[in-house]
Amino acid sequence: MSTSSVPSGSGDDRYEPELSAVVGERRQLTNLAYRLLGSLAEAEDAVQETYVRWYAMSRQRREAVESPGAWLTTVASRICLDLLGSARVRRERYVGAWIPEPLPDRREWFSGRAGDGEADPADRVTLDESVNMAFLVVLESMAPAERVAFILHDVFRYPFAEIAEIVGRTPAACRQLASSARRRIRAERATEVPTAGQAGLVRHFKEAWEAKDIEALVDLLDPDATMIADGGGMVGTVLRPVEGGERIAQYLIHIADKAPGLTLLERTVNGGPGLVAQHAGVTVTVAAFSLAGDRITRIWAVRNPEKLRPWIEPR
Repeated sequence: MSTSSVPSGSGDDRYEPELSAVVGERRQLTNLAYRLLGSLAEAEDAVQETYVRWYAMSRQRREAVESPGAWLTTVASRICLDLLGSARVRRERYVGAWIPEPLPDRREWFSGRAGDGEADPADRVTLDESVNMAFLVVLESMAPAERVAFILHDVFRYPFAEIAEIVGRTPAACRQLASSARRRIRAERATEVPTAGQAGLVRHFKEAWEAKDIEALVDLLDPDATMIADGGGMVGTVLRPVEGGERIAQYLIHIADKAPGLTLLERTVNGGPGLVAQHAGVTVTVAAFSLAGDRITRIWAVRNPEKLRPWIEPR
């Protein structure tokens, strides 16, 4: 579903004083929907559907909405909540591993709502952290209501009273959901490496891969490292995780041998240092990393062409 324009409704919509404010919510809604769904394409569809429902109302009903931004957020969140339920079923039928759609470096993904002063700021994640691939993978393990409660409260700073209306739970229940999610995220963040250190490790990894230096690759990979690839059944790739630093290094050398002329580019992927692999000038893989200490612990390699559109097509 295209998001290039907002539904126009009646012919005199351009005179509505709140129109610019309503249209201006699109970026915020897309930010929210991506974090809830892990897919930019699905997020854009959810946002488009939100606007369809807004303009499906009569002008009188729209003018009666006290806060259009709050209305749009509520509707978008409910749409995402429904999509999360059906997504679980779809992903059970997915060929191979499902990895969240990787995002290029665009500042707009990090914009968001100011804090409401509730809860300890130390318990919150920042907006750039909330698109980190490791973070999104943890979110995938959460129940839909848990994910929505956590993202709305800890990332976008919505009060539990508002979240309760969205997910159909009590504020106390939403607080419990967010707390449970927060514990999972804290466990994931415990071994994170500062961004500057990540960039250096990823650069050394790139150089070792280009040189086909298997010993250097093994030294950079944690002995228990895991590499997960997502081809969606559309391109060839491993269907199961490759486990162990030595096996990953051997697999990477195998790929380099099979695809001569592969070009590796250092790029920001989901807010952190990553790599983009191009063959004959076409992006074929986007890789995100998780690091602990001075080793790479996880690699997520997205090869599904449908998930690489933001890296190929101008936006």
